[in-house]
Amino acid sequence: MISVTDKYIENLYGLSKFKFPERINLQAKKCLLDYLGVTSAGAVLLKEKGNVFLNNSESGDIPIIGFNRKSNLYNAALINGMSAHIADLDDGVRKGNFHPGAPIFSALFPIVYYYNLKWNDFLKGIIIGYESSIRLACAIQPSHRNKGYHATGICGAIGAALGIGAALGFSKQQLKNTLSAAATNSSGLLNVIKGVSELKPYNAGQAAVSGLIASQIALAGFIGSDDLFEGQWGFINIITDECDYSLLEKIDYNNFEIENIYMKQYAACRHCHPAIEAAIFLKQKHNINPDYIDKITVTTYSLAAIGHENTVISSIADAKYSTPYSVAVALITGKAGIEEYFDEMINNEKVLNLSKKVEIIVDDELTRLVPEKRPAAVSIIINSKEIFSARVDLAKGEPEIPLSISDIEAKYLSLLSYTNNKDNAKEIMNYVWNIESDIEKLIKII
Repeated sequence: MISVTDKYIENLYGLSKFKFPERINLQAKKCLLDYLGVTSAGAVLLKEKGNVFLNNSESGDIPIIGFNRKSNLYNAALINGMSAHIADLDDGVRKGNFHPGAPIFSALFPIVYYYNLKWNDFLKGIIIGYESSIRLACAIQPSHRNKGYHATGICGAIGAALGIGAALGFSKQQLKNTLSAAATNSSGLLNVIKGVSELKPYNAGQAAVSGLIASQIALAGFIGSDDLFEGQWGFINIITDECDYSLLEKIDYNNFEIENIYMKQYAACRHCHPAIEAAIFLKQKHNINPDYIDKITVTTYSLAAIGHENTVISSIADAKYSTPYSVAVALITGKAGIEEYFDEMINNEKVLNLSKKVEIIVDDELTRLVPEKRPAAVSIIINSKEIFSARVDLAKGEPEIPLSISDIEAKYLSLLSYTNNKDNAKEIMNYVWNIESDIEKLIKII
């Protein structure tokens, strides 16, 4: 009998030989542009600590996005991965509780540069990276998360590794060896999203490095496990209590997983987004003055409530994972972008006081709608009498309500305005849309 591992690899290998339709080519470019915007802005946030790390590390000739300096393959993957995740604006998959773009692109970019790959190979790596990691993440959730694992660190390492393998034209056996090495390397704990910890972006960075190393281990000829997934000591048994094996055993050539990602508008945990969107809608529709708000109630599903109800904000990480803070800052500023989670704003007394007026309520009916929907209802009481309410079932950016090309471009240009590349932002964007002929120009300018 063919093992689940062999079916998984067989399907991915077959997909790597497939001629992708134009809509998938365009979707990969959208994800790439979104990644470059998020990573470039994230590099500004990471720059001080990132430069300290790079100053104490071995040098090289691989460019690091947003840093205007170079290092070796592994440092580039690490710093790019951390930059891509630090602002909490990178793409994700709601069913998988997973951020694929940060580790996959961060691992692929150094490889594309080092091996002088063309767009067709890069595209193959992107599609296989997203397909392999998203299928795995969706197969093992929600048990994987409930056990305390961060899928971005674990599934991201596997997606990055298999994406590189596909880009480099690995055989089926090499891909299988890559999978074993990546699974052995992979790690990521949700514990690091709490309190003052600044290590959540490290999960994405180390996933990119782990994937890159795993691909090179396989390229060197090391043989991995014959059946990685199944058995008492199998990968699946270790990282989850439940698994939908059907997602690992077949691929739908009419529905690629890269089409099932969401893109973010707000710089907070995705579970906060429906409430943020509802709050901004109410502020705009009713011209709400936050000074007169008596109470705010957010009724939502359990995952969006538990761990996201904090009103004591002592760090940027606290703010990004706090629905009360996110709703408060949205009602005061009308926004929840990267600036609304800077130190100046998270120390703003007006925002902090309003966040303390937010009550989070778990609703069993809304919880049952997850993951098909991620709903939140916001009610605002003003002057002890007026009540304004709105409900959002899916925040904009989900595959059912995708960002348009103009939305993605606007997000990208806004993020680049914080960076050293702000003067080249439109030029970089044009290189992305025409990457078939401009990949070398893009790699040199980022």
